[in-house]
Amino acid sequence: MWEKVVRSGKDAGFAPAFTALKGQVAQMFLGQYQHSIDDKGRLMVPARFRELLEGGAFLTQGFDKCLMVMTEAHFKQVAERITSMSFTDPTARLLRRLIFSTAYSVEVDKVGRILVNSNLRQFAELESNVIVAGQGEYFEVWSPAEWEKQAALLNDAEANNQRFATLDLSSKN
Repeated sequence: MWEKVVRSGKDAGFAPAFTALKGQVAQMFLGQYQHSIDDKGRLMVPARFRELLEGGAFLTQGFDKCLMVMTEAHFKQVAERITSMSFTDPTARLLRRLIFSTAYSVEVDKVGRILVNSNLRQFAELESNVIVAGQGEYFEVWSPAEWEKQAALLNDAEANNQRFATLDLSSKN
């Protein structure tokens, strides 16, 4: 009987769709990790993230009091979108300054670390312990104190219901 169920699922086309979704998820930065930065400013990247950064990465200031680490491909997409905005728009110019003036190309070393320069460490108030939080196409680096503030916001179910009500997260068929 179970053989028929499996066969019918394959015949219905679920297997390829599931395989494609599984492949997309495997290419995402997911999860939350406690890591450290050494005295020289080297951040130990979570093992699960290292493979995704093999093609190069960019580190830049985040929108909150954190840092963003993006793959080279994702950073190029973001850069293309930003540079397509009119430089006569003051808000677009501020976004350019925020992202480009604080962006640095980084590479994962043999031990699995990336170098976080001092001005970015200072901005995000990073010391020896940090929180690395996956965000799908990129990941963020937080000081534990700042991450605690974010976690408090995220753990407020009532506020989340109101905050996210306007976002359409239903599946589109």
